[in-house]
Amino acid sequence: MEVKEIYENMTYGPAPESMKMADEWFAKYNKKFQLFVNGEWLEPTSGEYFETINPANKKVMAEVAQANKDDVNTAMEAAERAFPKWRDLGGHGRARYLYAIARQMQKHSRLFAVLETMDNGKPIRESRDVDIPLVARWFYHNAGWAQTMDDELPGYEPLGVIGAIVPWNFPLLISSWKIAPALAMGNTMVIKPAKLTSLTALLFAEICKSVGLPPGVFNVTTGSGSKTGTYITNHPLLKKLTFTGSTLVGQILRRAIAGTGKKITLELGGKSPYIVFDDADFDSAVEGVIEAIWFNQGQVCCAGSRLLVQENIADKFIKRLKDRMKTLRVGDPMDKTTDIGAIVDKTQLDTIESFVKIGDDEGGTKFQPEFTCPDDGYYHLPTLFTDVSSTSTIVIEEIFGPVLVSMTFRTPEEAVALANNTRYGLAASIWTENINLALDIAPKIKAGTVWINDANVFDAASGFGGYKESGFGREGGIEGLWDFVKPNWEKEYKKKAFTRKTQELTKTVIEELPGIDRTAKMYVGGKQARPDGNYSLTIKSPIDTIVGEVGRGNRKDIRNAVEAASKSKKWSSMPGHGRAQVIYYIAENLIARKEEFASRIVQMTGVSDEEAGNEVDESIHRLYYYAAMADKHDGRVHNTPRRSVVLAMNEPVGVIGIVCPEEYPLLGFISTVIAAISMGNNVVVIPSEKYPLSATDFYQVLDTSDLPGGTINIVTGLKEEMLETLAGHDGLDALWYFGPKSQCKMIETVASENMKRTWLSFGLHRDWMNRQHGMGKEFLRKSSEVKNIWVPYGEFIR
Repeated sequence: MEVKEIYENMTYGPAPESMKMADEWFAKYNKKFQLFVNGEWLEPTSGEYFETINPANKKVMAEVAQANKDDVNTAMEAAERAFPKWRDLGGHGRARYLYAIARQMQKHSRLFAVLETMDNGKPIRESRDVDIPLVARWFYHNAGWAQTMDDELPGYEPLGVIGAIVPWNFPLLISSWKIAPALAMGNTMVIKPAKLTSLTALLFAEICKSVGLPPGVFNVTTGSGSKTGTYITNHPLLKKLTFTGSTLVGQILRRAIAGTGKKITLELGGKSPYIVFDDADFDSAVEGVIEAIWFNQGQVCCAGSRLLVQENIADKFIKRLKDRMKTLRVGDPMDKTTDIGAIVDKTQLDTIESFVKIGDDEGGTKFQPEFTCPDDGYYHLPTLFTDVSSTSTIVIEEIFGPVLVSMTFRTPEEAVALANNTRYGLAASIWTENINLALDIAPKIKAGTVWINDANVFDAASGFGGYKESGFGREGGIEGLWDFVKPNWEKEYKKKAFTRKTQELTKTVIEELPGIDRTAKMYVGGKQARPDGNYSLTIKSPIDTIVGEVGRGNRKDIRNAVEAASKSKKWSSMPGHGRAQVIYYIAENLIARKEEFASRIVQMTGVSDEEAGNEVDESIHRLYYYAAMADKHDGRVHNTPRRSVVLAMNEPVGVIGIVCPEEYPLLGFISTVIAAISMGNNVVVIPSEKYPLSATDFYQVLDTSDLPGGTINIVTGLKEEMLETLAGHDGLDALWYFGPKSQCKMIETVASENMKRTWLSFGLHRDWMNRQHGMGKEFLRKSSEVKNIWVPYGEFIR
């Protein structure tokens, strides 16, 4: 074809990337890859290998080792042995290794990109220009966190051995999200890459060896999720599991570690809304859709798979989008002109096709460009469905493929309602030229990341993670570091409650104390409430004297309390300054009744007058602290290489269930409940079972302190009778439990159904008078979700 003809018809010519270096790398290992354990290549003990296939042409590229239980044990033990020296190397020493890895990633970036495309099927432009540069960025950025750990995370230390299970859609990039911060904080790691896409993890292991990373610090055990992944998850040396993948598998893994005390971070599925207002720049918004849903063939957990367009522009926008879809090129991923590459394997292709059939069967209007896919690999046409409803299967379920569904809205309020009408909450895109509108809508969407006039952008400085069934925890930024460390004062926690000074009580002493109401009710929706079952519990002093009675709550009382908390919106919408004023007011009213509350503590627990007085004083101090922090636990503005201001906002979790510690009946209640509400959450509280009267007395303080009804809801009774209902309630967004370890497995198992966040004591007792144990930013972080809002700036956005 002559140059003139090319200019006239704009026909694309082939522009394949060279696979020469990849072929040489395969040949170096005779196309057979072993495990990487303790700094060496290790033959799998079973001798088993599996084939890894190029999805673009269905050809076998190499064989990869299948790790069994013994292999995983060898890797975990190597990581455990390496941990003390790696931890003690210090931040500067670890930073130098991470920096060296980043440099080597850049030097070998082209080989990594080619391997990623061959293994995964994504277009080479994406591997070369997005994935691999971001991997290097992640290691550079976390080298900095390693260097500054002592200053930025004072009082925190590494956990130990981290297990990572990585998906196939961004094999090396998501691996780096886990490896870089884990190693930076002083942990060691055993990683299992996806069985379909193991190659770049093995090349990365080679890089680690070349920079002299100490043996055992990083280990790769390839294999299936059902076997190798399970062995890692269940291993007794594991201190934390970090997983990215489907919500279903996330639930399985969470149930597997339930009750063990292992930490877990889950980044799961999504059904992200892509909202286009009528003042949006059409051309940019259309290109944004292409990026949002057809990037990586739609195999992206945060893909903008739900297009929400303002009704008055919907027809025009959809027509423009269809025209653009006709120009997309589906084909060889190694061709630099390809827009949509190969689906990762036949199973995933079959899943996508089954959802498309469901969309047809349910009456959706399907549009696909009139061109054909290559027949030598696993390919699927870009697909758009219109005329769908919010109850359509393809609107509700994550398809994980190049399939977009489109709906309309009329008002911003309706857009928010549609955006949040999902069990997921990973990401969202907002398109409008009105920055006021964008910044008004962004905080209202329940998602961990919101892009304004952009989509699918990531950076190591910005935390990424979800709400609801999209998982919990963050990867990236300082917010992504907290799950790789623990407070160094945790070692001070005890299996038995801390002792307190007591006094010898007599019946005369009890009777001389202030008069009491013997029929304390519950507190639901800002009002006193009788228990549903009309049963009560007698509260006795240490000398068996009756101190009072409280209602015996049941599952109906829990449901009523959660409903009241869910309906109450006034507190969460109040600015931090307003919440602070109310909490200060609560403190003032408690001060006025200090002697009465101290006497009540003596009556119930038998502690000395001095101990009781100190507990009330410390409770007042905590009220003042959390009032002060209500408008000071700020977010951050992340510094990313992209021309964007990234606002990391601390938002309330929502409705938090709190099961208070038994000891310190007033202080344990104040330390947990007030921390939670200071960040704008509403709470459902089960106070100390043995000493509940401090909590029921406290609602009298609340009644005189302008706290909106439904903010704090108190249900007294036997914890074991109500705990499972609380853990399983879909209306709760989180559950804090400070009680016996025996209940922790049940809580984590039940909470996995809707991916409720949990914070459990696992039977360990804090000294609640110790401010490190019972107060501070740890409590504020547990009370907050971090949302990152990307706001581009400059004349040229994309």
